[in-house]
Amino acid sequence: MIPTAPLPTLTPEQVVDGQLRAYNAKDIDSFMDYWALDARIYQHPDTLLASGADEIRARHVVRFREPNVHGRLLHRVAVGATVVDHEVVTRTFADGPGTVEVIGIYEVLAGRISRAWFASGAPVLA
Repeated sequence: MIPTAPLPTLTPEQVVDGQLRAYNAKDIDSFMDYWALDARIYQHPDTLLASGADEIRARHVVRFREPNVHGRLLHRVAVGATVVDHEVVTRTFADGPGTVEVIGIYEVLAGRISRAWFASGAPVLA
């Protein structure tokens, strides 16, 4: 599903919250509604992981197949168009299930996430 109209009535914080709720619901269509068509995702600071809605969708379709995937928000701060989340993400890693601390930095323009950078700690296996 391709994102349709911008979400200008939502604040950047609400946009990021919406995509986190969709992530936790494993609802790929709703998740993609919060991303711009030309959005880019980086491993902080500048390693490109996905460019454009098609690559972002493909990356998350695979992630949503993990039975335990879930992001638990610890703290969020928003300044202008930038939202920073500190989360603990539960995942299934190559060595088994566990958690990882993640900082997500989101740039929200015209009601959609245009760029995101993620910094992750070391996975902690269950």
